[in-house]
Amino acid sequence: MFLEKLIERNPKLIECAFKLHQEGKLLPDTYVLDLDSILYNAREMKKEADRCGIDLYFMLKQIGRNPIIGKELMKLGFRGAVAVDYKEALCYIDNGIHLSNVGHLVQIPKAAMDKIVASKPDYVTVYSYEKILEIDEAAGRCNTVQKLLIRISDPDSQLYSGQIGGFHSDELKELFGRIDELENVRVGGLTVFPALLYSEAENRILPTANIKAMERARKIAEEHGYQDLNINLPSATCTASIPLISELHGISGEPGHGLTGTTPLHKHSEQIEVPAYVYVSEVSHGFDGKSYCYGGGHYRRGHMENALIGKDLNNAILTKVVAPDDDSIDYHFEIEDLFPVGECVLMAFRTQIFTVRSQVAVVSGIQSGNPEVLGLYSPLGERLERNW
Repeated sequence: MFLEKLIERNPKLIECAFKLHQEGKLLPDTYVLDLDSILYNAREMKKEADRCGIDLYFMLKQIGRNPIIGKELMKLGFRGAVAVDYKEALCYIDNGIHLSNVGHLVQIPKAAMDKIVASKPDYVTVYSYEKILEIDEAAGRCNTVQKLLIRISDPDSQLYSGQIGGFHSDELKELFGRIDELENVRVGGLTVFPALLYSEAENRILPTANIKAMERARKIAEEHGYQDLNINLPSATCTASIPLISELHGISGEPGHGLTGTTPLHKHSEQIEVPAYVYVSEVSHGFDGKSYCYGGGHYRRGHMENALIGKDLNNAILTKVVAPDDDSIDYHFEIEDLFPVGECVLMAFRTQIFTVRSQVAVVSGIQSGNPEVLGLYSPLGERLERNW
């Protein structure tokens, strides 16, 4: 999906990946994260966010919850992370990374509640009054007051399967009154998901139907007397979409794929952010006129299309690659034509690394010509001491 853009805009990452594979420093099924480029993207995004008065919470599930990246982003002035689930939140707590938003898209279970609330996240997103009571009790035990983000999901909202939940806007008046009676929580803001998405027809990022629900909820909150609420508008956050967040009365966004230059907008147009990761594999075998490389990193919505095969960029061959059917395990990817066994295979497709079984290599110095592998990690952000 992004390989041509990667060749065009970040050839140094490709050369580095070929070299590290040739030196035996990378096993197949490894994602290489270009730290220099990620931080360049982050700086550009933050400049625009500061200009527009938007807070940014970084989302790193797409690149494996990596703690090195998280710590570097905090050094740049990002306040903290959005943890898509409680396991990610616990990973960040253990690595000293501040939580800006936790509970969206997955609510905090009871067993993790005290530890997460004790870490004093800026916001906890909630889907039910029962969970609000749990948070209130935990905050009381931790002697703190926890701000909540209320997720709004109206009948006309655009929701993804597996991500259903929230409050209808017509429930809010009663809900606000019940929250106001609690001692250790308060309403800190409102959120919807997704708020923005890429439109292929218009080749730009546009508001979704969920913005209608947000506007209804925002009006009710203002009528209730709430002021200075955090209007959280996640999805497709990047430099190009930050002004739109501001136009929609948003206060915060959550860049994920924007940090690696891998939103659909980045495939179809020239944007400030550069592609910042590549997937490394290796030809395993040939059969009936086709080659097969090692898999393990397939994400079913990744739109895998092409592979670059060889030992260096100048002599590499661009060819087609096909992932297995979604009902099969991705032991191998099928490559058009035959290539030598052991040859390096590079791909760049949309991913969610926390859902796969790959390794992650964080590499600095690529853009200055002095690459250094800072660490190898599991897809869940755990440091690996050995390369096998």
